[in-house]
Amino acid sequence: MSLVYIVEDDRALASELQRLLRVQGYEAVVCEDFPRAAEGAVAAGADLVLLDLSLPGADGHGICRTLREQSSVPVIVVTSSENEFDEVLALGLGANDYVTKPYRPAALLARVAVQLRSGAAVGGDKLGYGGVVLDVARGTVSFEGEGARGGAPMGGGLRSSSAELTRNEQRILQLLMSDPGRVFTRQQIMCDLWESDAFIDDNTLTVNVTRLRRTLTSIGAPEDYIKTRRGVGYYL
Repeated sequence: MSLVYIVEDDRALASELQRLLRVQGYEAVVCEDFPRAAEGAVAAGADLVLLDLSLPGADGHGICRTLREQSSVPVIVVTSSENEFDEVLALGLGANDYVTKPYRPAALLARVAVQLRSGAAVGGDKLGYGGVVLDVARGTVSFEGEGARGGAPMGGGLRSSSAELTRNEQRILQLLMSDPGRVFTRQQIMCDLWESDAFIDDNTLTVNVTRLRRTLTSIGAPEDYIKTRRGVGYYL
């Protein structure tokens, strides 16, 4: 379970963010000591930091700088400042994204998922779970398991098979692989695919997931590799 560290002095907003993130399956911790926010995030083992810039007794830009010196944890600045200089400075200090208040919760959650997904890529931009390996750079997926169709035999009788993915297939699989076991809502997945939850035919997502499942089973992955939580979304 990914841990999101919230650095926000508006207690009502921080609590709402924490509730929202927990509902979506994340662990969420609210910072209580702003001057030591960077140290707190590192000590908590944060997988992502949501950082306000205007904080009592602390400078958000300074926190961002310290975080980047101590860790590679993704940082999303969430602030009411629409000053272009603040945005340029924050990104220059190592922030990964910049969101201005007020924000749409679904859009923020999509950005969180994108950063966590990016941070999960390992071994030459590859993600793996349950015998399925996604090569992000090549846009291909492979399956290594007993009886997998195609490919050359591997040690112990294992076989490997692979297939190319469409852009949408790759992004859906990459998102689900970023946090196996977590249920991603249909709205979250649509936001990740099209960077918006508006004006998207819900059936379009169903078609894309069906095609991805067909691609996975064609290379030997289990038919239930991508599971459905009825009325909610999908998970691995």
